[in-house]
Amino acid sequence: MEDTRPIEAAAAPAPGIWQTIRCKRIQLFREYGKNKYLLLMLLPVVVWYLIFSYGPLWGIQLAFKDFRIMDGIGGSPWAGFKHFHYMFTASPDFPTIMRNTVLISLYHIVFGFPAPVVLALLLNELRSRIFTRIAQTITYMPYFFSWVIISSLAITVLSPSTGVVNMVVKWLGYEPIYFLASPDYFRSILVGTAIWKDVGYGAIVYLAALASIDPVLYEAAKVDGVGKWRQLWSITLPSILPVIVIMFLFRLMGILDAGFDQILNMYNPAVYNVSDIIDTYVYRVGLTQMQFSFTTAVGLFKNVVALVFVLAANWLIKRSGQEGLF
Repeated sequence: MEDTRPIEAAAAPAPGIWQTIRCKRIQLFREYGKNKYLLLMLLPVVVWYLIFSYGPLWGIQLAFKDFRIMDGIGGSPWAGFKHFHYMFTASPDFPTIMRNTVLISLYHIVFGFPAPVVLALLLNELRSRIFTRIAQTITYMPYFFSWVIISSLAITVLSPSTGVVNMVVKWLGYEPIYFLASPDYFRSILVGTAIWKDVGYGAIVYLAALASIDPVLYEAAKVDGVGKWRQLWSITLPSILPVIVIMFLFRLMGILDAGFDQILNMYNPAVYNVSDIIDTYVYRVGLTQMQFSFTTAVGLFKNVVALVFVLAANWLIKRSGQEGLF
């Protein structure tokens, strides 16, 4: 008798697409049910992002409107690209704040980025475990201070009348210097205080990378008579180079974030021409002069440029052979 089972199997109707989708949904909801407590823990984070990250996106339309407080965001008349045109062609402040933002960010990269790497290399060479822990704690501690505290310390130390630095300047026979009101010194103070605050925290990543290097490499180098400097250039730096590249690209992504909290707490009208950046300009002009539409356009321009840097950095990360952000 002829076997007809394959024919019957072939003749059986295939499940419909809606039935497949329904099965997948049921499976998905079952997974949600198994992990309901984890999802419940995630809920506050989702709500926070919805309120503070996605909710404010409604206000982006201010950049394309002539905002009137009495009419609100929805009732204000549309202005098109009027504020962007004014920003690029007629605004007397935009070239200055753009230059300050880029310059201060570049100073942070050039002088601030290598500092954690150097500190991590120095701490890695210490042989006394107790001294290493003390040094790491001292350098790591300023990271937990807010910029309000750091700025107060800087103002006190650099005060022209009672500051320790100016006391030394007077002792050397020179006139006291008002550092925080001098355009020649202000950017250097910004970079110096930022390095002092963040260097210990940034070194943690590189210390972790240094700890992952195989000790056999150093032992083989010692057998071959290789000195410390040669080990540094031939073993240590090449081993942590991927981490350095990734951290450098992350820093490039935030090149327009020149340090809003720091500058807001330290600057004054005497140094606006060298310290006013996009974020502080938006905060000061938008709130005090009530130019909401124009400053929204400035902020939107900054965010678009930042997005371009994020995409470019992600492309560079992938080209370097590392895993990208997305």
